[in-house]
Amino acid sequence: MTAVALAVTDGMLPFELALACEVFGSDAPGGADPWYRLSLCGPDAVRAGRFLLEPDHGLDRLVGADTVIVPGWADIDRPPPAELVDAVRAAHEAGARVASLCTGAFVLAAAGLLDGGRATTHWAHTAVLAERHPRVTVDPDVLYVDNGSVLTSAGKAAAMDLCLHLVRLDHGSAVANSLARRLVVPPHRDGGQAQFVTTPVPAPGNHPLAELFPWVMERLDRPLTVEGLARQARMSSRHLGRHFKSVTGTSPLQWLLTQRIRYAQELLETTDDTVDAIATATGMGTATTLRRHFHRTVGVPPDAYRRTFRARGRPAPDAELPGEKRVIVG
Repeated sequence: MTAVALAVTDGMLPFELALACEVFGSDAPGGADPWYRLSLCGPDAVRAGRFLLEPDHGLDRLVGADTVIVPGWADIDRPPPAELVDAVRAAHEAGARVASLCTGAFVLAAAGLLDGGRATTHWAHTAVLAERHPRVTVDPDVLYVDNGSVLTSAGKAAAMDLCLHLVRLDHGSAVANSLARRLVVPPHRDGGQAQFVTTPVPAPGNHPLAELFPWVMERLDRPLTVEGLARQARMSSRHLGRHFKSVTGTSPLQWLLTQRIRYAQELLETTDDTVDAIATATGMGTATTLRRHFHRTVGVPPDAYRRTFRARGRPAPDAELPGEKRVIVG
């Protein structure tokens, strides 16, 4: 997925466009080899807000890219240009992974790429997207949706979440986390929506759980209960649950399971530890328990996940890669 093409035409939102350039056009973080080759594809000159862009290639060069990014579309009441819609559709038919940022989902919908699947866009426009494209299941509560070869993000800052998700898919969590630190953003944000992929770091900030989170992260290999967490946080179990819901959007036990799965992913990517050893290190107890929760949360078994991500940076055992993962993320 090294060749990334940014589809640009008049009427694109400059924030999302610049964000994608920063992620995929920046220098490679440590451990990322090969990194992305970014190109801007569009007409002769493109006006994005106050900025005038000179594309590298025409829209026809979207075909041949590994990943096509469609930034936000400024005026959703105006149909996107037919040449843009046709070029994005042709790129996907040629095998490209296509991702929209914010209202770029309207371009993907016009191309028919969202029909029969789930998608999201800026919360202010989800109802419009659903009304215009009834064959699309629009989810207004998530930060982004990953349907495998077609991905959509919610508004503005959620575009960064999706871009980092793509980096993580291509290069693993260590590289995505390194890039996020350089950009001074969290690798993945906790939120009020259901989260079906890992959150590499707990929610930061000045809140009643700020001291509890690092304490838990140092003890993932130990038995932990809601009562024990409440005692450590010096509050009742009921108050603990309320604070967890407010800060992370989920319950204490679900948050704890998410952190254990995240740690298991990191160990699968960076060590040769057996699944049994990783189950012990993450507090899962047995390999059977780890496999059950890991498969349900991540979408593939631990062994398949290891084969995929170990292959990014070092030799992997001879085996087939897992099939397409379809995960809704919020």
